[in-house]
Amino acid sequence: MTARAAIARSTAPPADAVSAVAVSAVPEADVQAAPIDFAKMYRKLFPLVGRTVRRLGVDASAHEDVCQEVFVIVHRRLPEFRGRSSLKTWILGIVVNVVQAHRRSLRRQSPAHRGTGEIVDPDQLAGPSDLSPYEAMTRAETARVVRDLLASLDEEKRVVLVLAELEEMPPAEIAQGIQVNINTVYARLRAARQAFSDAVHRHDARLRGGRHG
Repeated sequence: MTARAAIARSTAPPADAVSAVAVSAVPEADVQAAPIDFAKMYRKLFPLVGRTVRRLGVDASAHEDVCQEVFVIVHRRLPEFRGRSSLKTWILGIVVNVVQAHRRSLRRQSPAHRGTGEIVDPDQLAGPSDLSPYEAMTRAETARVVRDLLASLDEEKRVVLVLAELEEMPPAEIAQGIQVNINTVYARLRAARQAFSDAVHRHDARLRGGRHG
């Protein structure tokens, strides 16, 4: 398997993303017609929020606190939601704001701080049990490359890459969620994808060099 294909596998959205996408498909009229059950919404969208917080680089030690802060804000602001975007888009906008505030706070405390949140789930990294030792090692190395690349991106590029590639959000929804112009989203996404592609090519070259060495 090529490194590109392995990266695609390692970053595939988990199955629980389906339930979150289903929420995003609720027609605006339905969202506005009846109050949203916070407890039900929390159970359905917590996996999405937790996964995105981790993928945006929040350290494991702060993961629970950041998720809790997200839902405190969601609970407080839920009466303001008018269905102008999907519920998923609205909540992910809050996730991005909370994560960025968290990271700014850490940088003020320690300018050298860089988040180390994982961008793939542990059960996905494990892969099929019949992998050979070499395949398992290659898969783990690929995941490390993806983690390192996302950690190297600036905050703005990392956000759009995670939302577009891992959560499969359309650029228009990303623009709504993070409240920027859609052309800005496209520009950041192009730059992030180019950086990702460059890293994959470097990884491929190192693998080829190791096999020929």
